[in-house]
This record gives sequence, structure tokens and C-alpha cells, in this order.
Amino acid sequence: MAAKELKEFTIEEVAQHNTPDDLWVVIDAKVFNLSRFKDLHPGGISVLTTDEVAGQDATEAFYGLHRHEILERPQYQRLQIGTIKDQQSVIHSRIAGEISDVPYAEPTWLSLGYHSPYYTENHRKFQKAMRLFSDEVLYEDAQAREEDGKRPSQSVFDKMAAVNLHAMRMGPGKHLRGLTLMNGLVKPEEFDYFHELIITQEIARCGARGYGDGLLGGKVIGLPPVLNFGSEELKARVVPEVLAGKKFICLAISEAQAGSDVMGLQTTAVKSEDGKEWIINGTKKWITNATFADYFTVGCKTDDGLTVILVERGPGVETRQIKTSYSTTAGTAYITFDNVRVPVGNTLGQEGGGIFVILSNFNHERWVMCCGSARGQRLVVEECLKWATQRKAFGKPLISQAVIRSKLAAMIARTESVQSWLENITYQMCHMTYKQQAQKLAGQIAFLKSHSTRSAQETAKDAVQIFGGRGITRTGMGKFIEHYHRTVTFDALLGGAEDVLADLGVRQAMRAMPKNARL
Repeated sequence: MAAKELKEFTIEEVAQHNTPDDLWVVIDAKVFNLSRFKDLHPGGISVLTTDEVAGQDATEAFYGLHRHEILERPQYQRLQIGTIKDQQSVIHSRIAGEISDVPYAEPTWLSLGYHSPYYTENHRKFQKAMRLFSDEVLYEDAQAREEDGKRPSQSVFDKMAAVNLHAMRMGPGKHLRGLTLMNGLVKPEEFDYFHELIITQEIARCGARGYGDGLLGGKVIGLPPVLNFGSEELKARVVPEVLAGKKFICLAISEAQAGSDVMGLQTTAVKSEDGKEWIINGTKKWITNATFADYFTVGCKTDDGLTVILVERGPGVETRQIKTSYSTTAGTAYITFDNVRVPVGNTLGQEGGGIFVILSNFNHERWVMCCGSARGQRLVVEECLKWATQRKAFGKPLISQAVIRSKLAAMIARTESVQSWLENITYQMCHMTYKQQAQKLAGQIAFLKSHSTRSAQETAKDAVQIFGGRGITRTGMGKFIEHYHRTVTFDALLGGAEDVLADLGVRQAMRAMPKNARL
């Protein structure tokens, strides 16, 4: 179908169409005929027939009430009949791959004119490719699945697998050998934690927290024990299908009676009489991706302590969806294990050595959460800066109010501090062995996660105040703020509650306290 030919009009010509039956408006140099639409307007006819709107340039009035994406919907695009002579539209939608020029909307290293000691030219090329992928492949699916609660689309998983994103989200390591990463943009041996940070932060820009976890967050925390502690036979059978996005895995540790208290797990595993199988009984709760998982990395209580076992979905395994504050697209579930028989060869690590397997996973899991949390806060800062400059109250833009500027100042300071600390820790991770990370960074990462999630909750609260009623409305101008405020506490709980992690940081510090230190 040929594109509709648009005519040019002058402001004076538009002004002549200012009655309910002949109603034109100008929005960003575009002329719209609302004569037939007025009765369908959600805000009622009176909003359109005021002297400030009918036949006038209503750009300011429109953007005080609507997001730009409204104009891109086909039913509203059809209302455009022309443009204003000698004027150009200056407001555009999200451009795939674009770097935002809103102050503090991007981390410093991506902001024009700034520098960073951490990121190489390869990191910058990788970020461009990852942002384009996120904008073109993930964003629309994220918004749709966040609403309908369905699992992220298989087509998305397949496209991620095509560039080996599933493998890269596991961080640097042997599992990347021989793979072509992001169409050859980075060599497996050169892939580092900053590349992984970029992946996580670009995914977080979708502003869909449930979808972010649904995008195989369970794999990010459930597969490492298999990679690091599974037998070669087990890895050969399980890992390729999971990294190809064909089968799914989750980490099943938390229970109704044991969250942060890992040693309090009640799910049991006892050996069969012939010693060839584990027989598992118990329950797990709040398990991300469990509703659609094929494999479960399960923490069990055994005769000699805790043991981690890989369980495949089958007889005796039942998952029931748990509805939480975010979308069911995350696949959060309650799991019941009823006399589930599992080959002893599925044991991950040593029998009774499960606490080491579980704890070895925590640093990376918490670091990934910090990456996402930092970017989520930045997305909120961008939304608030845009809103504060376009929204008018008491006859002036919101940004003219000192109290609004004060809130924005605090939000920006928190966001920048979290990102800076995150990048410092990431640099240490790139230059430490796995053992050194466990010794030196467990406390730092625990502190960072506690600080990050507390900052996030303060930012969420301030953002709602800036947006007012729109900040608690699930659609429209404040939809991302409402969603953020509703889901921000997930990071504060998953991977260890804030208070538990803050205490862990201090206890780690005490372990390194010199015995001769005195005032």
C-alpha cells in the first residue's frame, strides 16, 4: 500500500479548524485531523476543544499527558493529514542502538566527551552490537510478555543462541572455547567480566523486571554448578542444550523455611539400597524459571551435610506457579519433590560438600544483580529528567521546583556511586583468580548489593513522588516508574537479603582484621 501523501499547511490555516466538527491540531510540526476521533478520545471531548488545543500547536499539552509512542500507533498515525510549512519534527521515538543524550541516562564511559580506564575499543564495539540486539530483538517481546505473563518467546531464545549470548551470560571461562561470540566481535579468550556487565545492563534497559528474570535468569545461577562441579558425562549431556536455549535450568535452593539460611534446608536426599540413585523428597519455593525448567540444581540435606544434585524433570517433580509482584513471565514456582529418583552421577561436587558448591555461586549471582540494579536506577533517572522538563505544574516546568531538583540530585548521586563501585569490583574480578575473588570480593560484592538495592528503593520512592499519580499507574506516562517501584524489592531479596549481606560484609572484614591493630 502506497504511503499517504501529506500536505503542507501554515499555522494560520490550521487555526481555522477549531470547532468540534472541524478540529485540527499541531503536534511537533505534524498536523492531525481529530474531527472524527474526538468522540473516541479517552480523556473526553472537552480536552480537545479548549482554546489552547483546538486549531493550535498542542505539542506541549500533548507531551504533558502522553508518551511519544502513542503517535506511532497505526490508528493514530492515520489521523495525520500533513505537516507545518517550513518546520521540522524534532521529537522522535526510540532509535535502535542509539545512545541517549539525556544527562546521566548513560554511564560515564558511554557519555560524549568522557573517558574511562576500564573499557577498551572492543568493549565499545560490543556494547553497540548488544544495544542494537536488545532494541531490535528483546524490547518489544519484553513489553508484551511482561503484560501477558507468558514465557519469553522461543524465537528470542533462538536468536540469543545464534550469537551465543546464553553462553556469554555465564561469564568468562572454558565453556566459551570454540564458540563464535556476537558474530565474531569478541574472541572467547578475550571475553571478560566487562563484556558480561554490558550484556546484563543492556538487557536491563528494557525496563521489564519480570522478563529480565524470565530471560533465563535461572540458567545464569543454575548452570554454573553443573559447569564447575558436574562430571564430564553430565556436562556433555546437559550444557550444550541449555546454552542453545533448547532446554532450561534453574537453581532450587530456597525453601519456605530456609531462605538466606542455607544451612537450614529441609529437602532430603537419601541413597537407594543399591547406592546407584538418590531419592529426593521436599519442597522449594520462589524458584525463578521453575515453571518451564527441564533441569533443577537442587540443594539437599544428606547424611553428611548438604549435597547439590542435578534433577531432571520427570516422575515425582511438580511445579506450581507463584504469583509475585512482577509478571509470571519469570516462571517463579513452588516445587515439590516426591520420591524423585536421580542417578548418583548427577551429584555436583562431593557428597556433603554442597555448601561449597552453593557459596561458590553467590559472588557471581550477586554481582550480576548489581549490574542490573545499577542500570535500572539509571533508566529511572532518565524517565524522571524527561518528565521534570516537559511536565508543567503551578505554571512552570517541574524542574523549576527546588524540591524536585533535590530529589533528582539524590537519585543521580546514588546511581553514579553504584556504577562506579560496580566497575571497580568488575576490574578486580578481571584481574583475580576465582579463588582470589572468593577471598577478597565476597564482602565487597555483598556490600555493593546491599548499597545498590537500598539506593534503588530510595530512587523508586523519589520517582513516584516526581511522577505523582502517574507513578502508580500501570499504563501511560509513568508506566516504567510504576513497574520499577512495584518490582524494585526483588533485587533486595534475591541472592541474599540486604541486612544479611551487610552483616556478611562486616564479618568478611573482621576475618581480615590484623590482630595487632589498635588505636
